[in-house]
Amino acid sequence: MATSEPYILFELAGTAYAVPSASVQRMEMIEHVTPVPNAPAFLDGVVFSRGRVVPAINLRCRFGFARAAYDPKTRLIVVAHADRAVGLIVDSAREFVNIPLDAIQPPPEGLAGTSGNYLSGIATVGARVVLILNVAEVLNHTGGPTAVAPPEH
Repeated sequence: MATSEPYILFELAGTAYAVPSASVQRMEMIEHVTPVPNAPAFLDGVVFSRGRVVPAINLRCRFGFARAAYDPKTRLIVVAHADRAVGLIVDSAREFVNIPLDAIQPPPEGLAGTSGNYLSGIATVGARVVLILNVAEVLNHTGGPTAVAPPEH
């Protein structure tokens, strides 16, 4: 049985987050985001990534943080869940770590109903507290079926 799991670490509004590497298809720099009419505020638009049109969710907006301009550190993390690929726009992402399973604690009960829905756990990595993202929850609760609907084939 595994004693640790691999994660991609990313920064968002000064906080460290982790996403299971098994959910990540790729990481890219932000090049061009095409706005989509009548999209939720957190959906910056769509990007063309490796032959596919992928919705691009601004996680700062999704989590209620102030919007920030893209810069050279801004990354698009393309994650997959239930046959859907969605890009998560984050402040920076460049670290790959194995987090011991016994270092991951469930989110505190006080977070339930707020950001707690998007977290599967909280871990300590070195001296940092890392919030572990629940990809399924982020993609399943994105403001309606059109927000992250799979692209038409």
